[in-house]
Amino acid sequence: MSDSKSIQTSLVHFDYTPPEGFGAFPVPVHRASTVVFKNVEAMRSRDWREKNSYTYGLHGTPTSFTLEARLAAIEGGEHCLLAPSGLAAISMVNFGLLKAGDDLLIPDNAYNPNRELGRWLAEDYGISTRFYDPLIGEGIAALIQPNTRLVWTEAPGSVTMEVPDIPAICKAVRERRASGQDIHVALDNTWAAGLAFRGFEHGVDIVMQALTKYHSGGSDVLMGAVITRDKELNHRLGMAHMRIGFGVGMDDAYLVLRGLPTMKLRFDAHDASARKVASWLKTRPEIARVLHPAFEDCPGHATWTRDFTGAGGLFSVVFDDRFSQGQTDRFVDSLKLFSIGFSWGGAHSLCVPYHVQGMRKNWSGKGHLVRFNIGLEDPDDLIADIEKALGALSQA
Repeated sequence: MSDSKSIQTSLVHFDYTPPEGFGAFPVPVHRASTVVFKNVEAMRSRDWREKNSYTYGLHGTPTSFTLEARLAAIEGGEHCLLAPSGLAAISMVNFGLLKAGDDLLIPDNAYNPNRELGRWLAEDYGISTRFYDPLIGEGIAALIQPNTRLVWTEAPGSVTMEVPDIPAICKAVRERRASGQDIHVALDNTWAAGLAFRGFEHGVDIVMQALTKYHSGGSDVLMGAVITRDKELNHRLGMAHMRIGFGVGMDDAYLVLRGLPTMKLRFDAHDASARKVASWLKTRPEIARVLHPAFEDCPGHATWTRDFTGAGGLFSVVFDDRFSQGQTDRFVDSLKLFSIGFSWGGAHSLCVPYHVQGMRKNWSGKGHLVRFNIGLEDPDDLIADIEKALGALSQA
């Protein structure tokens, strides 16, 4: 048989291999669905659960393996699984550890899609879901039933910003596990990005991150991660990852990798600006409360002082209850430098009003809540913008 190939075959099968020795800072983008094996023995000997070889694009390429290793290192973990969003990462944990008849505990101030997922598990999958007071601390022990398998935590809580006592919750769970119960603590650590709070050092078993936020930093990537220290636990979660078919695009993985070297610099800048803006807002008569964990009147502030090293750019305010929903909405609409939009962690400042009374069982606040994400603009310009928008309150 001749070795000569038609033009069409030559377009598919080519012999050129680039020379070795190329060096550059960016991690190469390896895109693949099909992974090619040297021979049948090599194909049969590989295990997708181990990260020492490649089997299929869904299970990773050198690009995603590199991102997983770097994310695990940031959190002080050993293993990492990537998912197409933060909510997908939460789903991976739930479906990896829960079955019909199990019990799930979620804090009342959790990220709302996590709450909705819990309700869905209860309604359609026979998994009892209970919502607990996020400031319960060691009192969580009284809520743990023999069939409780997973306790979610979030530090601080979404929108209302309460800071839970994670070590106390983890201690109660460890005591039950020591007696033979299959139970774990999962932490949504997105707010602190693994920089201002190290979950494993405070006792959690699983850390979830929405890489959509500070890790990418560009408001252009949807991705999540689940990080563990225990290999067997990682394998359990990995089975859910495989069965659900979670995968991420390598171009998106590259964008997150590109953001990591500047993440702490950006996080610290967000933090400094947010504290300046929040401190100014505390002086305003229109604002009844500033819900920022670094401030003494934020629920759980003492815990934040003990366990955290920073704060990032996200906080909320509660307007004086003399202002109507229409007035606070007009305030948000009047802002020029703040866009109205969910998610956060990017360079642009954001502002979103919330109906907290319909979201939280334990919320007793009377005024209307507005959440701020302070971006990377000059904080003095942001303050001037807010000051002007506050003037619109009386016009509704």
